[in-house]
Amino acid sequence: MFGRRKKNSSVKDGGAAEQVVDGAGAEESEYAEESDEFDTGAQRRVNLPPAPRPDGPWDVSEVPGDPAEGRVDLGGIFVPGVEGMELRVEVAGDAIVAATVVLRDSAVQLQAFAAPKKEGIWGEVREEIASGITQQGGIIDEVQGPLGWELRAQVPVPLPDGTRGAQLVRFVGVDGPRWFLRGVISGQGAVQPESAGLLETIFRDTVVVRGEGPMAPRDPIVLKLPNDAQMVPDGVQTEDAEGSRFSGGMGQLERGPEITEVR
Repeated sequence: MFGRRKKNSSVKDGGAAEQVVDGAGAEESEYAEESDEFDTGAQRRVNLPPAPRPDGPWDVSEVPGDPAEGRVDLGGIFVPGVEGMELRVEVAGDAIVAATVVLRDSAVQLQAFAAPKKEGIWGEVREEIASGITQQGGIIDEVQGPLGWELRAQVPVPLPDGTRGAQLVRFVGVDGPRWFLRGVISGQGAVQPESAGLLETIFRDTVVVRGEGPMAPRDPIVLKLPNDAQMVPDGVQTEDAEGSRFSGGMGQLERGPEITEVR
């Protein structure tokens, strides 16, 4: 079963389960880096050809056999299925543009975009994300992580008592052949990156289906629901459908977490 919620489809925006910390201590966390440190040398990693992907994510042409084996077929991407996960989809207008895998207290949002044939866009997208967050007063740290270059961010968010806190988020990305796959890791997987191994494995084992049709760079690769999926609106809880391949290991879906948008 799937949850449905509205989503802005921009490659720069990131949505995921919230992990909010008290604003008073935000600057003392491991993410606390001056924004100008991100800019130093960053330009050298922009507009480079896509790097090799020996461990994934995969283009559909690189997967032997059926890419749906062990994965959920969402059309534009095939998402690995693991025990205990919840899968939520996000929409822009009438199109499904992203999927979020939730595992206990962590989540990773997956979204695929068209990209130029011979040029990666992750370096440029990282700069835009970093600029948007720092303009909001957030803090960015660019690091070489398990999935390559990533951004670890403190995104400012309002707290219920009217004060300001920060949501901890990791932005990861990989350039493929004519596509770009972005992941947004949140929850404990962002607070303690060493605990995000299974989410990182899901990201690595995702298969992207770009298609052969013309697409402008950064256009989202539209997804679809599997034939036997049941759509559940925000805020509605249902019992697992007996006999569905989404019961048991997938879990039931609840309202999706709020999205922090970076403009």
